[in-house]
Amino acid sequence: MTPSRSTVAIALTGVLGAASITALMLPGGAASAAADPVLVGAGDISNSGSGDTATAALLDNIPGTVFTAGDNVYSNGTTSEFNNYYNPTWGRHKARTRPSPGNHDYNTSGASGYYGYFGAAAGDPSKGYYSYNIGTNWHVVALNSNCGSISGGCAATGAQVQWLRADLAANPRPCTIAYWHHPRWTSGANHAPNTAVGPLVQALYDNNADVIVAGHNHQYERFAPQNPSGAADSARGIRQFVAGMGGASHYSFGTIRPNSQARNSDTYGVLKLTLHSGSYTWQFVPQAGKTYSDSGTTNCH
Repeated sequence: MTPSRSTVAIALTGVLGAASITALMLPGGAASAAADPVLVGAGDISNSGSGDTATAALLDNIPGTVFTAGDNVYSNGTTSEFNNYYNPTWGRHKARTRPSPGNHDYNTSGASGYYGYFGAAAGDPSKGYYSYNIGTNWHVVALNSNCGSISGGCAATGAQVQWLRADLAANPRPCTIAYWHHPRWTSGANHAPNTAVGPLVQALYDNNADVIVAGHNHQYERFAPQNPSGAADSARGIRQFVAGMGGASHYSFGTIRPNSQARNSDTYGVLKLTLHSGSYTWQFVPQAGKTYSDSGTTNCH
């Protein structure tokens, strides 16, 4: 008689231990592995409306690290706005959030409301950029695209870009993602593509980064992998997402830019990035009651 999976598992107790037994007893007999890490979030988030309530409810059911792509509150980044708008919604995920600042956060001098609310998780208040690792294969860089608000701004010779290049050069992990507020490429009608962040993109490209996530235009857009000049580049190009659908009122699209592959301007949601060992899967997760979706998988460089 062929022994059942449970019989085999019991027989192997002393050899494999309880964790392996659990894996053996899964349906189909396949061994389980720890779930791949998740990075999930959006930009342009909290005001007095209901959009941020809808997207915060999505986060309630998605584990992982939460990112913000700037403009965390509206309209002026004050402490009271963080307490009254952000804290009751996305604030319940504050302990697992790694934010980045937007221009509205800097409407309060020095973005003091933003840095005061997030504390050490937001990095040095004079800089607003930092990095961290997720899982065993992913390096994550949160940058400050409010170029006029920090020393050196986003210039190629400035402190932030020089820090970024050193940080990336010292990173042994095979996959890299970066996020900030102002998109290098966008088809949004309200804000044009931002050329000032070009040196950030160039530094990431030179070090074989894989993904950029931005906000600023209140919509969702996905681009094909591109080089810093905006030309399609399937070999080394960086895929950029505009994830400005966190809760602030939607913007419309204007002229559709080259290499734009997916767009939506009427659905709040979050961008969920599942970080595999040598690839990533993206998924637009829509607010309850909406059906827009976008998903796919791309290998790391």
